[in-house]
Amino acid sequence: MSASASERSDDIAAPQSGPADSDHHERPVSFGRRIWSMVRELLIVIVIALVVSFLFKTFLFRAFVIPSGSMEQTLQVNDRIFVNLMVPGVWDLERGDVVVFEDTQGWLPPAEDNSNVLHDALQLIGLAPDSSEQHVVKRIIGTPGDHVTVDEETQALVVNGQILDEEAYLYPGVVGSETDFDITVPEGHLWVMGDHRDASGDSRAHQNGPGEGFVSLDDVTGRAEVIAWPLNRWGSAGSNSDVFADVPDPEAP
Repeated sequence: MSASASERSDDIAAPQSGPADSDHHERPVSFGRRIWSMVRELLIVIVIALVVSFLFKTFLFRAFVIPSGSMEQTLQVNDRIFVNLMVPGVWDLERGDVVVFEDTQGWLPPAEDNSNVLHDALQLIGLAPDSSEQHVVKRIIGTPGDHVTVDEETQALVVNGQILDEEAYLYPGVVGSETDFDITVPEGHLWVMGDHRDASGDSRAHQNGPGEGFVSLDDVTGRAEVIAWPLNRWGSAGSNSDVFADVPDPEAP
């Protein structure tokens, strides 16, 4: 019996198998191509991370290592801190801020050159603490126009006539200053001191130097914001404006 018309039609419409069908199937990706694709994606991620780190270090934050005990107990030797580069600038500095500034007046002894290619490269992109220049970390005690001196009876600091209670950050057992001084901060400058007053070569120790102990605002790199390392000390870098809350504005010259 011959096939019906509908059956013949089905026979004609049936797909034909053959070499042409293989073109429609996806060819398997070789192992080498898969590896290269993974490596390429990893390289892209690394490059992006390095660029972001460089921009972060250049415009926002920079890492520094604390080399001495002059800011103890607030900052300890070998603490890694992040410094906000937008201060001063977008936000102004305040009394009580912990700041890092470039040593343009020779407060520090000459630094030893222990750099190497790898460290320099990591430092450039912000993955290693900055050691390209001599820097100092201290707390702001006086801002432009402030009159800063020492109370004769208690040896506490006095700013614009207000006696300070610095117990919140001073090294245990030390006073405001055992060294007497009486200064008025000039325009565009700061008076800075370490929290471990007995072990700090700060503004008091450099009154006979080029800047008479004052630090130019132009030399300020930024405000210390965070202790990033070691992890058990993660937290604020110690800025404290509350101690100065009752200090009046300086008198007009």
